[in-house]
Amino acid sequence: MPLALLALAIGAFGIGTTEFVIMGLLPEVAGDFGVSIPTAGLLVTGYALGVVAGAPLMTALGTKIPRKRMLMLLMGLFIAGNLLSAVAPTFAVMLIGRVVASLAHGAFFGIGSVVAAELVAPSKKAGAIAMMFTGLTVANVVGVPLGTLVGQHAGWRVTFAVVAALGVVGLAGIAKLVPELPKPEGVHLRHELAAFKNAQVLLAMAMTVLGFGGVFAAITYIAPMMTHVAGFADGSVTWLLVLFGLGMVGGNLIGGKFADRALMPMLYVSLGALAVVLALFTFTAHNKIAAAVTVALIGALGFATVPPLQKRVLDQAHGAPTLASAVNIGAFNLGNALSAWLGGIVITAGFGYTSPNWVGAALAAAALVLAVLSAALERRDSAPSAVVTGGTPAGQPAPVHH
Repeated sequence: MPLALLALAIGAFGIGTTEFVIMGLLPEVAGDFGVSIPTAGLLVTGYALGVVAGAPLMTALGTKIPRKRMLMLLMGLFIAGNLLSAVAPTFAVMLIGRVVASLAHGAFFGIGSVVAAELVAPSKKAGAIAMMFTGLTVANVVGVPLGTLVGQHAGWRVTFAVVAALGVVGLAGIAKLVPELPKPEGVHLRHELAAFKNAQVLLAMAMTVLGFGGVFAAITYIAPMMTHVAGFADGSVTWLLVLFGLGMVGGNLIGGKFADRALMPMLYVSLGALAVVLALFTFTAHNKIAAAVTVALIGALGFATVPPLQKRVLDQAHGAPTLASAVNIGAFNLGNALSAWLGGIVITAGFGYTSPNWVGAALAAAALVLAVLSAALERRDSAPSAVVTGGTPAGQPAPVHH
């Protein structure tokens, strides 16, 4: 594997860290700016909405710019946004910084995946892409817990300054190690947009929004939930996030393994189990051991949906998957924004810090319903292809409907 993949992985590590570390620092940020926890949750929502908007816009811009230069531009945005967050004098300025950083997110992973695949032989493309995404998963096991620990002891501003420094390392690595690649030829935005006329693409993205939104409904407010309800000390949030990250890594591997074998059954199982576990979290949050186990399960079940959902979009988008793939990354973050907002509403309404778990369970259950509907529509659309008016094609057995 070429060293250029290491530069991409470092960038992915920084992006993954800045996306998730805020959840462990909400109480500190809220206290410094004198805002409520639900208001501080807007930093999660704002970042997520920035990814939603930035993924298609930056990917479209990337069709006109050489890929190496585009990746460097995206890392520049990432650095600027995190530096602005680190020095923000007001909550509004920090929110702006979060949005600026988020604009790099979706396009970096979309364009970075293409670059990673081009750097290696055809037989190693999947491994190259996986290596880049390793930066994201490792961020949730190492970067987020360490960032939370640093933020709780040295101040949250130091955490964002360190993340900006990671971005500088990633930018330097891309500039030094990633070869000059020509801008893509024959890529027309019109063709990419045509994929969104496919109802199955839209259904898959809706499953992404609702399914992963279920995870963030609970995890956005993990710090106050674990300290106020479960009775953990503030410092314990760090190792709880390690458990969540380990669950993510395991779930991602399991989801990837089974997505190629039985994609829809994998979605049924993971989404159904996620809905159940999120509902149970309302009760297990009152016991330290049960809460810790549940946090790991939420990470595992939530990320077990990621490979099959991403593959579902790529499969259904056919010959124009680039924009659809980037937009689906935005869809994950739209789910994050929706669930963080809804979780803040139920907390503000006085239902307590465990109430976002019910929101998450409802979202995951809704995603399961859409998965069943999508499969049913697919069976319906494919069944008539085997049938002709008045009977069956000559020499062919009659279709069997299950």
